[in-house]
Amino acid sequence: MKIIGNSNWGINPFQKCLLFRLCILSIALYGFQLWFYKYALMSYHLKVLGKMQRRAAIWILGAFKISPSYSIEAIVGLVPIYLHLCKLGGRSQLCTNKLPPSHIIQFLINSSPNSNSCFDAVSLNSLTNRQHEMVKGYLIDSANRFNKCFPSFDPLNWEFSPGFWVIDNFSDRISFVLNKEKNNKLCAQTLDKIVLESSSSPFIAIIASDTSIKNSVTTSIAHIHTHDKPTIKTIHHVVNITSTEAELFTIRCGINQVSCLNYISKIIIITDSIHAAKRILDPSIHSYQVQAAAILKNLRYFFNRHKDNSIKFWKCPSHLKWWLHNEVDKETKKFNLVPLFPCKNSWEFSKKCESDNILNFWKITFQASNLKGSQFLDLVNNDNNPIEPTYAKGGSWLKSFGHSNSLCARAIRAITSHALIGKYRLRFFPREEFKCSYGFYPIESRHHILHECNRFNRYWNLRRDSLSHFVMFLVFNPSTFSFSNSLA
Repeated sequence: MKIIGNSNWGINPFQKCLLFRLCILSIALYGFQLWFYKYALMSYHLKVLGKMQRRAAIWILGAFKISPSYSIEAIVGLVPIYLHLCKLGGRSQLCTNKLPPSHIIQFLINSSPNSNSCFDAVSLNSLTNRQHEMVKGYLIDSANRFNKCFPSFDPLNWEFSPGFWVIDNFSDRISFVLNKEKNNKLCAQTLDKIVLESSSSPFIAIIASDTSIKNSVTTSIAHIHTHDKPTIKTIHHVVNITSTEAELFTIRCGINQVSCLNYISKIIIITDSIHAAKRILDPSIHSYQVQAAAILKNLRYFFNRHKDNSIKFWKCPSHLKWWLHNEVDKETKKFNLVPLFPCKNSWEFSKKCESDNILNFWKITFQASNLKGSQFLDLVNNDNNPIEPTYAKGGSWLKSFGHSNSLCARAIRAITSHALIGKYRLRFFPREEFKCSYGFYPIESRHHILHECNRFNRYWNLRRDSLSHFVMFLVFNPSTFSFSNSLA
């Protein structure tokens, strides 16, 4: 890795981090399921992988070798290796739900006692409770996760068969309107015209749908408007699903109600989640297949009934507050339910919860523990909130100075307080000079350089506890926290 770049030249820290994540880390963790499972002895493997990730973080940032691992991993956006393995392990265990019912793994995990299958003798269901507690392995963990999720995949459904897709057979009857007008008034006027046209025609039905999530309870409501008919309302409450799944379920309920009306020839669906509606026509394997298959079945019946029947999806952003959609939005927020009993999760919800729990645990331990180092410089973002570690979009710190090797190295030295300044020399090299060379300060400290020293006054702003102003200070004072400054 040293021939690719260091703290002065070569590829920038962003590219280094991308190279490590895509190539090195994926190769190092290949087949980790063989040794990473509940009750397994894994301390040696975690120690080796932890050393590897620490060396990679030092190389990416150009930090000193004695820098605390927890701090440099947070700055570069690398989750601690144990938490990263927990995330990957949970994701791989959830992949069992993608397998069709005829797969051998499904027989081993979910074989019923009366199935008369040849796998009954080796099925996990044949074990007693005592045996189940004693047996350990990746398959046991997968079975436990499998039983906590309700079905979300249906890859062998006839609706997803090649040559039978609704989008192929009825492509001219399905359309999506994104409504890209930047002016909110023009968007509202366009939607008002649709309502006026449908109100004068007895063959058009408008479905306005929306969802709201509180206390892990999703409220899905759809209002169905037809000519000279009372509004039909569908209200459903579901626990432990994502907003996209809830939107699809609401659309499913609305289409199911309208497709049964023989006099309706055109369906208009108004939703703020047009991306969720597009998943209905996605033939690939995804976690919304159960909902999509039910919707496609209703649409096929609706299209086969008459050659002029059609459906159109209109996007209505929530911030538009258009009256018809806003009425549904307000109604969804009236409910404040709390689940009384434990329930199964959807596949997407389980994946999201696991990632959120790991990220929250990382943030809490980073802020509460002293693993980041006692001299770590706590900075705030532009909203005056403390910067927290994350692995998304290049991390919280690296995205501000990851474009330059030298700037990144100087920033890391300042944040970790591992730089060739007077306070550092006083601790590790007490015989060397540790006073400020430009004043009468007895010790050249990080705070003195950032806020008091007249030698570095090319950029002045009182908010140097802000990450953006801190980076600007380093840009306008290129000799700060560098080796050239220590030799001056």
